[in-house]
Amino acid sequence: MGTSTTTCAIAGAGPAGLMLGMLLARAGVNTVVLEKHSDFLRDFRGDTVHASTLRLMGELGLQEEFMKLAHQQIHRLQVVTDDGPFTLADFRRLPGKFKHITFLPQWDFLSFLAEEASRFPNFRLYRDSEVTGAIEENGRITGLRYRDATGEHELRADLTVAADGRRSALRQDAGLRPRVFGSGMDILWFQLSKKEGDPGGMVGRLSDGKLLVRIERQTHWQTAYTVRKGGYDEVKAHGLDRFRRTLAELTPFLADRVHEVRTWDDVKALDVQIDRLPRWWRPGLLCLGDAAHTMSPIMGVGINLAIQDAVAAANVLAGPLASGTVTDRHLARVQRRRTPPTVMTQRLQRFLQSRFLEPWVRGEGRSTTPVVLRILKRLPVLQAGPARTIGIGLRPEHPAPELR
Repeated sequence: MGTSTTTCAIAGAGPAGLMLGMLLARAGVNTVVLEKHSDFLRDFRGDTVHASTLRLMGELGLQEEFMKLAHQQIHRLQVVTDDGPFTLADFRRLPGKFKHITFLPQWDFLSFLAEEASRFPNFRLYRDSEVTGAIEENGRITGLRYRDATGEHELRADLTVAADGRRSALRQDAGLRPRVFGSGMDILWFQLSKKEGDPGGMVGRLSDGKLLVRIERQTHWQTAYTVRKGGYDEVKAHGLDRFRRTLAELTPFLADRVHEVRTWDDVKALDVQIDRLPRWWRPGLLCLGDAAHTMSPIMGVGINLAIQDAVAAANVLAGPLASGTVTDRHLARVQRRRTPPTVMTQRLQRFLQSRFLEPWVRGEGRSTTPVVLRILKRLPVLQAGPARTIGIGLRPEHPAPELR
């Protein structure tokens, strides 16, 4: 078994892991990020780049290069019911320069972060390197174990970061167990082609106990259909033709494309889950992003929370890591900083799920428009509230001067 050392070892090259790795590298900290895949090309990953992240790119001097990536700008989030269209969030009401959110394939975003980080000689990205567990000595995590094409290895580090998602092997091996909050819904993801003249944007369709969300991409529609928890088997039992008819009824302009869902293999089921670690750290180990708190896809804010976690962690840890003085107090400080917005966001997601979405998919909201949508239409100024929660977040972070 080969052994190497670094200052900070990060498991997972997702938004949290690569953002933290890039920021630490900018601060002169020797950093290794490990990714179990050879590339970032995975379907149905969150593609939202929020206004707060766009602002962060500007603060880091990366905005000009970042905006060269192909993307769509979304200025409103709409919901269409049988009573017509309603605006849930108007991003044009956001404070600051960026009055929109952006949809960008996550693999392009991650590639951009990896390329920027690679400009610094103290950053390394190990691909095809699957983290299998933590190294523990005398009650402290002192690194991680990983497997690549050449075999098993150990990477020793002053700090190990678990940013390897909701099923984090590192978190599990370190004995950290999340508190799981119930969810009564799942989401079926699939793609349909986009044609010239299609109405653009991000739109939710509510009708007769059904919820469909379509999100505009460069060449296709990323589409989500909501079902009861564990309801995918029931949908499949009714047959693919019925599923296609339902899609055509909800969004008639896509009716000529529903045949693109050729088999059930074209439909991916997402197990909606909300959980949170009571404690995000152990001596020598810190969890961030989905490894610390899995968010519901409601409002599409999981990526934003992960990136804000990374910025907060870099602000607190960069100096102590560079000087070799990082302690448990620093790790606890990161959690104290990020717990309030995480808890408040999850409470809001759970409220929206239990009061609106889950009753709807159970058939209790048939052919009615939720009262909150009627209020927002009558008082458009209130559309700034959802826009700020989605586009900026409840505690946006800014990079410390030494990270810029």
